[in-house]
Amino acid sequence: MLGSGIHQIEIVFLLLLLFVVVFGVLARRLQIPYPIVMVIGGLFLSFVPGIPMITLNSDLVFFVILPPLLYSAAWTTSWREFKYNLVSIFLLAFGLVTFTTIGVTQAGQWLFPAFDWRIGLVLGAIVAPTDAIAATSIAKRLGLPRRMVDILEGESLLNDATALLALEFGIGLLMQGHVPTFAEGFTRLCYLTLVGIGVGLLIGQIVHRIEHQLDDAPIEIVLSILTCYIAYLAADFIHASGVLSVVTCGLYLSRKSSHFFSPTVRLQAWAVWDSLTFVLNGLVFVLIGLQLHFVMGAIQDHNLRTLFVYGLSFSGFLILLRLIWMFPGAYLANVIRRSLLHQHEPMPSARSIFVVGWTGMRGVVSLAAAIALPQTLADGSPFVQRNLIIFLAFSVILVTLVLQGLTLPSLIRALGVAGSDVRSEEQEARKIILQA
Repeated sequence: MLGSGIHQIEIVFLLLLLFVVVFGVLARRLQIPYPIVMVIGGLFLSFVPGIPMITLNSDLVFFVILPPLLYSAAWTTSWREFKYNLVSIFLLAFGLVTFTTIGVTQAGQWLFPAFDWRIGLVLGAIVAPTDAIAATSIAKRLGLPRRMVDILEGESLLNDATALLALEFGIGLLMQGHVPTFAEGFTRLCYLTLVGIGVGLLIGQIVHRIEHQLDDAPIEIVLSILTCYIAYLAADFIHASGVLSVVTCGLYLSRKSSHFFSPTVRLQAWAVWDSLTFVLNGLVFVLIGLQLHFVMGAIQDHNLRTLFVYGLSFSGFLILLRLIWMFPGAYLANVIRRSLLHQHEPMPSARSIFVVGWTGMRGVVSLAAAIALPQTLADGSPFVQRNLIIFLAFSVILVTLVLQGLTLPSLIRALGVAGSDVRSEEQEARKIILQA
C-alpha cells in the first residue's frame, strides 16, 4: 500500500513538472509572462478527463512553497532601493491592505447574502495582499521603470504579514466572538513585526558567520535553502511573522553576500535558485488553475450565473479599491519623502500611479488562506460561507492575473510608461567610464 501511494504521488509530481515545462515553453513562444500562461493552462487541464484531482493544501503552501519564494524575492531586492522607497512601500503594504480589508468588511454585508461584518473582515484579509511573484515577474517582463518595480516588489514582500494579522483577528471573532481592542491589535502587530524582523536578523547573522568558514558551492547552496525554512519556522514557532523573518533574513544576507560568496559559488547559487524558483512558481500557478473542479464541487448552493456575477463584481470592486487608494496614497508618500526625509522626488505622474494600481495581482497566498479556514464554528455549527469565500478568492486570482496581466502591456504602451529608469549617478558613472 505504501509503495502504491508513493508511486501515485510520483506520477502526479512528474505530470505537474511536465506541465510546468510545456507551459513555460509556450509562455516564451507567446511572449506572455509565464504566471498567466500557467494559470490558464492549469484551468484548461482541469477539464481534461482522467487528470488527477489535486487539491491545494494550505500547509504545503505556507510551510513548503512560500519560504523559498519569499527568500529568493528578498535576495534579488536591492536593500538600498528598498530603504529609499520604504515610505511608498509601507503605505501600500500596510495602508492599502488595511484600506482594502476595511472596504471589503463594509461592502461584504450588502454584496453577498448572509455575510456580516465579521465574515467580510475574513474575506477582506484573504484577498488584500498582492502576490509576491505574479506582479513583479509580469512588471519586469514588460519593462516597467525600475523605481516602480522596486515599489511593487517591496509591497508584495511585506503585505502578507498585515493581511495574515487581520485574518487572525477575523477568525478569532468568528470562532470566539472576541472583539480585540485597539491596544490588543497594536500590541499584536508590534510583536508580529518586531519579533519577526528580529528572528530574521538573528538567523541572518548566524548564517553570515557560518558562511565565512565555508567555500564549497554545494554546501553553501544547501545552507541557503535551509536558511529560508529555518527563518520561517523559527518565527512561526513563537507566533511571530514568518514572512517578515524570511524577508529580513534574505535582505540581510543578500547585502552581505559579497563578503562571503566567491564568484564561483555565486554563479552556481544563482543557477540553482533560478531553477528552484521557476519550478516552485510553475507548480503554484498550475495548481491554482487545477483547483477549478475543487472550488466548483464544494459550492453547490448557488447557480453558475449568480457565481459568475459574484466573482466579476467582487474582483472589479477590489481593483477599484486599489485604484482609489493609489492617488491620495502616492501624494501622501511624496509629501513625507520630500518634507521629512528630504528625498527630492518629483510627484509621480497620474499615468504611473494608474499603472501601479493596475498591477494588484493576487496569488496562491490568498487561495491557501481561504482553504485553511475552519469548516465549523466554535459552537460546532458549519461555516456555511466558507465555500463562497474560497470561490471568491479563486475568482479574484483568475481575474486579476489574467485580465490585468494580459491588458497590462497594452496599458503601458498606451500610457507611455515603459522605459528604463536609469539613475543620474549611473549615468554619471557611465560618463566617467567612457571618458577614462
